[in-house]
Amino acid sequence: MKKAFVTKQQIEEITKKYPTPFHIYDEKGIVENARAVYKAFSWNKGFREYFAVKATPNPVIMQLLMKEGCGFDCSSITELMLSKAVGASGSQIMFSSNDTPAEEYQYAQEIGATINLDDITHIEFLEETIGELPETISCRFNPGGLFKMSNGIMDNPGDSKYGMTQGQMFDAYRMLMKKGVKHFGIHAFLASNTVTNEYYPMLAGQLFELAVRLHKETGADIRFINLSGGVGIPYQPDQEGNDIAAIGEGVRKQYEKILTPEGMGDVAIYTEMGRFMLGPYGALVTKAIHEKHIYKEYIGVDACAVNLMRPAMYGAYHHITVLGKENAPCDHVYDVTGSLCENNDKFAIDRKLPRIEMGDYLFIHDTGAHGFSMGYNYNGKLWSAELLLRKNGETELIRRAETPRDYFATFDCLPVYQKLDQIMKERNM
Repeated sequence: MKKAFVTKQQIEEITKKYPTPFHIYDEKGIVENARAVYKAFSWNKGFREYFAVKATPNPVIMQLLMKEGCGFDCSSITELMLSKAVGASGSQIMFSSNDTPAEEYQYAQEIGATINLDDITHIEFLEETIGELPETISCRFNPGGLFKMSNGIMDNPGDSKYGMTQGQMFDAYRMLMKKGVKHFGIHAFLASNTVTNEYYPMLAGQLFELAVRLHKETGADIRFINLSGGVGIPYQPDQEGNDIAAIGEGVRKQYEKILTPEGMGDVAIYTEMGRFMLGPYGALVTKAIHEKHIYKEYIGVDACAVNLMRPAMYGAYHHITVLGKENAPCDHVYDVTGSLCENNDKFAIDRKLPRIEMGDYLFIHDTGAHGFSMGYNYNGKLWSAELLLRKNGETELIRRAETPRDYFATFDCLPVYQKLDQIMKERNM
């Protein structure tokens, strides 16, 4: 059973200063999980977790992870800038983008980030953009077809826009070597949110075998293999989560079976996990403000899909705890909704929950990754605050809530903005 990392009493105290809705993160859980990841891969001297910035782009969270040895995986120039601003540099930053604008490659090169090329055509584009290529480059591999595991999990790399074919990988390495690149990495992402200890070892086996072939047939010096993300979390309360120690051991066995006998026992292993690193250690806290009794029973809350898009976007399940009613029977069935002018603005559909009363706080689990970061401003809704629950029990504001002034700030129409400014002043905003 999922358990909230804050109590009703804590939230009642927090909301005296920070009104709902807000995302809150658990420092203790984040740090303990990061240490477990590093312990699981401690057998590999070069191991590094490159936290996927897109999952939770908050500088305080990023600095917490940096202290635990993490680097950052970036997919845009703003993520590169944020990573540099929190103190990362050079090999601590991986730039894994696709359909990449020239200025983003230029900035990645400027700060010394490791560039991970998504397509073979980007080789010439990169050279035209930055001139002399860096000594180290990674290439992203897409094996095509289906990727299937014995537990029934399947994904379809062949329908993915990312990466190069196997033949293109060989061609790319040869082209890059002719252009002066000396050291190489391999990267692949074949399945999303896998809740199984099989995924990384299976992927590792494929990439290790490819690395051996690439090294033998091209002579390329392969320095690292990046398993990317894909290690998931148990969103459903009855799911058993991944065992990162077992995953690390599974990768080690493949490494010693495939790479070590080929004299490649110094290849570093990298990961780029966002969801596994942060997902369970964040939550969206919202308050019940309306109830509606028509053809179904509805509970309206003060958050909406702009605060957490995943349920509305693709029906993702997020468990809900009604704080203070953890032990009450779940004998009511509700749709839990937000206020957007879209019927899919629902955090839960036909969900069995305790009797919800107006003013109750709902703790929506597992929003630590791809929660706040996927927010938007539809219907003029504003981004919520982000809070960090420190290990000592204190709460820190790590991103203030957006205001109407923020929302209007980019309007390039002075007369209208002046009128809006007057309206906001009249409302003390």
